[in-house]
Amino acid sequence: MSGAERVYAALLERVGEANPRPRIEPVRRLAELAGSPQLSFPVIQVAGTNGKTSTSRAIASIMRAHGLRTGLFTSPHLVDFTERFQLDGEPIDGDVLAASWDELQLPLEVVDAELVEAGHSPITFFEALAVLAFAAFADAPVDVAVIEVGMGGEWDATNIVDARVAVFTPIDLDHTAVLGPDIETIARTKAGIITPESIVVSARQDPDALAEIADAAAGHGAALAVLGRDFSLVDDRVAVGGRQIDVVGLSGNAYDPIFVPLFGRHQAENATLAIAAVEAFFGADRPVPEEVLDDGFGALTSPGRLQLIGTDPIVYVDAAHNPHGAAALVAAVTESFDFAELALVIGVLEEKDASGLLAALAPIAHRVTVTPVDSPRSASPDDLRRIAEDEIPGTPIELADSLPEALEEARGWAMRSDGRAVLVVGSVVLVGEAIAFARSEGWSAA
Repeated sequence: MSGAERVYAALLERVGEANPRPRIEPVRRLAELAGSPQLSFPVIQVAGTNGKTSTSRAIASIMRAHGLRTGLFTSPHLVDFTERFQLDGEPIDGDVLAASWDELQLPLEVVDAELVEAGHSPITFFEALAVLAFAAFADAPVDVAVIEVGMGGEWDATNIVDARVAVFTPIDLDHTAVLGPDIETIARTKAGIITPESIVVSARQDPDALAEIADAAAGHGAALAVLGRDFSLVDDRVAVGGRQIDVVGLSGNAYDPIFVPLFGRHQAENATLAIAAVEAFFGADRPVPEEVLDDGFGALTSPGRLQLIGTDPIVYVDAAHNPHGAAALVAAVTESFDFAELALVIGVLEEKDASGLLAALAPIAHRVTVTPVDSPRSASPDDLRRIAEDEIPGTPIELADSLPEALEEARGWAMRSDGRAVLVVGSVVLVGEAIAFARSEGWSAA
């Protein structure tokens, strides 16, 4: 067993990240016993419902181009556990991660014992994961860490940092059983990452979400900048392999056109948000040098977001797993591609809004194959087929017992006629499974 595999196996023995505990003090205690590594570097923290990972990656890429050594923490991973911890744009070495994990064992034993004695559950998977990330970044060391919030904000395990910049991607309905039934409640929880030390940078938001962010910022005396009000995506055009965007930053500087190698207007907005976050970090009156933006976006990738994994036939994967994300995906596919027909391979976790997701995907679906996700939380394919028949009427719906079977069926259909393609969508876990399967079968383009 490799170092990374050993760490992952140990973490899996704890309560999983799908079942977070609404608490923060045990995480603070664990970090304190580990030497408070989260205080060793400045932090840009990214919360929201959709676009967190892409925005975090863009921020980190610009920071690297600026000459800083970066740590990037995102979740979940697609294929390899080390993807969650990036040092200077590359997954952390497994042995390096294992060394940080070994140093965390005594603090974990102490806090676990304290929690059990007080009648509480031990440190969870994600709580330990977050402190592990901070420890690994402190050991590196990094000049700045970009930290993606897991779920929520106020009590999320990443929220033991005092973020220099608190970034909010679009907030919508997701994880409602944990975060609350409406956007206002969800935004209130996410706004808990704001501190008096923060500069707050937000995407365009639902009015209820923006009101919560604004209230939290005002309550802490934190400056708030909002896309469309304080900085702007002036123009956004389809380009070969991505977007060409014109941005006016927080500084008022009108940047030269910037190429973003990602598909969809939502990615243009994520890129604009990333630029504003970097400006806020260095000082809102200081434009980012043009060559830094060119180098930063030139090196940017966003695995699992309209990622091409096969070319014969064409197979894309996308991690959209809620209606808001699916709507953005549909807009990106419609604008950026010209497929004659598209087969969707769909798997969904049971806590997700499958009806809303499928309804949002309906405009691009010419054929649907439903499949289980490789997770005990997978929605039943039989249930998913019934939902698909309701939400995408008049479209052939196929049922597969596994993703390999689903991909075999969908790829076979795509190869029978020119202009056809396959899109795997509905779950980050499903996308990771598809990438790994394509590699194992030897037809991966990734």
